[in-house]
Amino acid sequence: MKKLINIALGAFVCLTVFSCADENKPNYQYMPNMYEPVGYETYGDYEIFENGQEAMLPAEGSIPRGWQPYDYENTTEGLELAKVELKNPLEVTEENLAAGAQLYTIYCAVCHGDAGDGNGILMQREKFLGIPSYAAEGRVITEGGVYHVQMYGLNTMGSYASQTSEKERWQITQHVMNLKAALKGEPLQEPVSKDSLTNMVEVLNENTTEDTTPLEVETLEETN
Repeated sequence: MKKLINIALGAFVCLTVFSCADENKPNYQYMPNMYEPVGYETYGDYEIFENGQEAMLPAEGSIPRGWQPYDYENTTEGLELAKVELKNPLEVTEENLAAGAQLYTIYCAVCHGDAGDGNGILMQREKFLGIPSYAAEGRVITEGGVYHVQMYGLNTMGSYASQTSEKERWQITQHVMNLKAALKGEPLQEPVSKDSLTNMVEVLNENTTEDTTPLEVETLEETN
């Protein structure tokens, strides 16, 4: 009899506890640090921060790591000046050409097309109209101009300066210049191999005089 009373009492206690539980609210927390984060949540509201928001603007005068100044203004004059003065500082290598092709596919091909003919998927679906080919008559496309447009955007094209690094923009520029050359039937930019440099050195050394210091492959690589 006593055993039955204990069982009934235990059942009553359990029933009382569970009947008071609210499925929509947390109940007792025996280890609150496992439930409540110690750090601040991204974009959370906290009184300790200015304006009560965790997400704040960078300090005035600060710059992102790896950022480089760009001296050409976002104007028609700035674009024309960049077309004439800016030159690609990257060597034409297999690595840069491959990276440029990949980045172009990610950021540019949807509008400009894989071949640079202005027939990208968004053009085909009539999301954008009037995207000219890189080989369109009257277009003056230079390395500096391509880079400048990536920095600031042009017409309906937005800037890609926040999505790409300086090196990536120059890699894309290499690929764009090759697409333009292919469309116009002009020679492509091709990487210079070690064997080509060696042959070039041999030819140059054959034509040097006794008073001239012979060239080495490393010398040409440094100046290339």
